[in-house]
Amino acid sequence: MRSELDSIYKQYIQDVYRYLLSLSGDHHTAEDLVQDTFYRAYLYLEGIGEEKVKPWLLRVAYNAFIDYTRKRRRSVPKDDAWLQRELTDYCTPEQWVLQQERIAELRQKVELLPPRQREAVLLVDYYQRTYEEAADIMKVTIGHLKVLLFRGRQRLRNSRKGDNDDE
Repeated sequence: MRSELDSIYKQYIQDVYRYLLSLSGDHHTAEDLVQDTFYRAYLYLEGIGEEKVKPWLLRVAYNAFIDYTRKRRRSVPKDDAWLQRELTDYCTPEQWVLQQERIAELRQKVELLPPRQREAVLLVDYYQRTYEEAADIMKVTIGHLKVLLFRGRQRLRNSRKGDNDDE
C-alpha cells in the first residue's frame, strides 16, 4: 500500500499542485492543500481503480480547497482599524436598551412570518448560508427559495413601515 501511494504521489503531485494553485491562486496554500489531499488519499485510497485515481485525487483536492475556503471565511482576521473603531464605538446604556428592544421587535416580526418564509430569511440573512445551501437544506429549488426570501423580506419591510406610520 505504501509503495502504491508513493508511486501515485510521484505520478500525480504536479497535476494536483497545478490544479490547487489555479483554484487558490497562492503557492503556499496550494502546497498545504496538496499535503492535505494526499493525506486524505492515504486514508481512503483502497478500492479506487487505477483508471479512476487521477479524477478521484482531483475531486479530493477540490473538496480540500472547499473546506479550506469555508474555514477561512469563518475566521477572517480583523485589521487594527476595526479594533480601534470597536473600542471607541460604544453606546450608552439607553442606546443599548433601545437596540435590544429593536432586536426583540424584529424577532417577534420574524416569528410572525409563515414558516417557510421564516426559514428562508433566517438561513440566508441570519445564518449567512448561500442560496444553494439554503435551498438544499429546505429541499426546494433556488428559484423557490428566492421567492420565499422576497416575500418574507417584503413582509418585514411592510411591517416596519406600518410601525413608522403609527408614530
